[in-house]
Amino acid sequence: MDGRSYHDEARVAADANAADQQNSNRGATTASEDKPLPVDLSHHYSEITRSRLASKIKQYYKLFQIPGIANLAGGLPNVRFFPFDTLEAQTAKPERWTPTPNYPDEYPMSSPATAAAPPPVDDPAAPARILVPKEITDEQDLVKKIDLATALQYGMAEGYPPLLSWVRQFTREHLHPNVPYRDGPDVILTCGATDGYSKTLDLLVDSWSEGIDDIRDRPGMLCETFIFGSILTQSLPRGLLVSPVKADEFGMLATGEGGLEDVLENWDSAKGRRPHFMYTVTLGHNPTGIVLSIERKKQIYAICSKYDVIIVEDEPYWYLQFPSAAVEEAKSRDEPVPDLPDPYNPAISSGYPFLDSLTPSFLTVDTDGRVIRLDTFSKTVAPGCRLGWITAQPAFIERLTRITECSTQQPSGFVQSMISELVLGAQPAAVKSSFLSLRTSRERAAFTGWQMGGWVRWLEGLRGMYERRMNRMCRLLDAGSFQLKTGTPLRSADSDWGVVTKTQLFSYRWPRGGMFVWIKMHFETHPLWQTPGTGGALIDGPALSLALLMFLTARPHLVLASLGAMFSATDEIRADVGWAYYRLCFAAVAEDVIDASSKRFTDGIHKFWRIKDVKEIERLIKPPGSDEVDVEGLSGEMAQLSTWMGC
Repeated sequence: MDGRSYHDEARVAADANAADQQNSNRGATTASEDKPLPVDLSHHYSEITRSRLASKIKQYYKLFQIPGIANLAGGLPNVRFFPFDTLEAQTAKPERWTPTPNYPDEYPMSSPATAAAPPPVDDPAAPARILVPKEITDEQDLVKKIDLATALQYGMAEGYPPLLSWVRQFTREHLHPNVPYRDGPDVILTCGATDGYSKTLDLLVDSWSEGIDDIRDRPGMLCETFIFGSILTQSLPRGLLVSPVKADEFGMLATGEGGLEDVLENWDSAKGRRPHFMYTVTLGHNPTGIVLSIERKKQIYAICSKYDVIIVEDEPYWYLQFPSAAVEEAKSRDEPVPDLPDPYNPAISSGYPFLDSLTPSFLTVDTDGRVIRLDTFSKTVAPGCRLGWITAQPAFIERLTRITECSTQQPSGFVQSMISELVLGAQPAAVKSSFLSLRTSRERAAFTGWQMGGWVRWLEGLRGMYERRMNRMCRLLDAGSFQLKTGTPLRSADSDWGVVTKTQLFSYRWPRGGMFVWIKMHFETHPLWQTPGTGGALIDGPALSLALLMFLTARPHLVLASLGAMFSATDEIRADVGWAYYRLCFAAVAEDVIDASSKRFTDGIHKFWRIKDVKEIERLIKPPGSDEVDVEGLSGEMAQLSTWMGC
């Protein structure tokens, strides 16, 4: 940012936006000169409002206008995976997708995990349609535990009682049955994980303003080197100092240079307060696809306990852990299969083998009650439902309830009633009558008699679908990661021999979970690396990274990928290594598109490495707002490997 602070840049941007608005208004008054212009009152903006910056990637939004664009790498789940088949709320049954095995040794060696799934078995007892009645007329009617007359009224800030009780039971008994503090955690419903994080910031952070507040009071946040950008856009306007912790291929480092303990132990108070909370995605990390082991979590938790750090654990991809990834990666690359860790054996079973097989949450080791976990229905039902929940110790939930009461109040009643019917499904008569016999909303919120089998089966099948797609994309990426060139022998004595040069264009680790493949491009092997441009500036990594992005959007490739710079936790990381990475997504397009799109991506990279004219690179990196991006002229399908508007 040219030596300016985040807040300096934000103030300049706010002033510029106000000036642009005034100029725009002047132009709009030509048809009615008698109307006065609104007064510029931006001097009344709060410091947080002034500090909010517009997205730096809006200049690329023009690319989204390409007809037939297909999303292969944004954070949006594919619409075919949603549990709704029509706008009339006809539901997809839990058996819609075929699960994959829970452990690597259960995969049949003769049947690779990239194969298509066998057809699912239909369960005729599963509900085929959602019906939410208008009001209760007969309390014994099995479907009328959930009705619009209740859902559309003002309700409890914690959430709609039937859904809240279901989420509370699912969380305490099945997701996290081994929380080690007395009486276990509580939950509160949110308007999605983004809302959950916003309220967590309200809970934990006092805003700080540069030039106004003492530097010694500046709050700090710990996080991984690469992070979901929306977290930064929420955190930075509050004055938070982002302090990244180094990570390896297995996740955040607990010890060693740049690890968590090193950062905390050697904290320089001249930068502000030692960070008192850590934001992390540990299971299917966005963007790296890492699954943090329970052993590493225990090490990190012990350090957080020592230095009194709250752990904010955001886990939208928790169910998408891929047991086959390590084995399939080795087979694809003709490498020995690595030693695999022993399966995790919970002290108390969740009641479902699928859930027991998953690497557990930080909550499992949370003896202090310092973990705040964010969950969402966005990746399992639909992003647009804007519904999730927070799990934490009861004292935190009580404060979050107070925050909710004077902000969002509760998630949409429409959404809560629909999701209630979806996830509860067909319940036994005894269960429903027991629920209806409770008199108060709070008694119903604490009800624990729900059956969970249908919902768990849906999650298990969803994981299987994503796992097969991940394996298919990665095999195609492996096939195109090297470029082979045949050269002419230099000596006549070697004329019977061909000279083959093998150049690695990109490298990556198969994701162990989540929706993303995190690729490191080896731009240093490009023939124009560090070549002087026509203006004298060197063609460096950032230039080649942007040029490749734009090259891939053109015919015949029509592929859009996410630049790694967008996920860099700080400007220093962005400038140092962020430009070298691309994030791809295997979750957001139809099955019949993923193979062709992955192939177009690797073919485009190979052709890009054949560019030897500096002027071609310079043409590609012209600002996307110029005429070089002919959106209207592009036709056919474009494989979108990145949606910046998603996650």
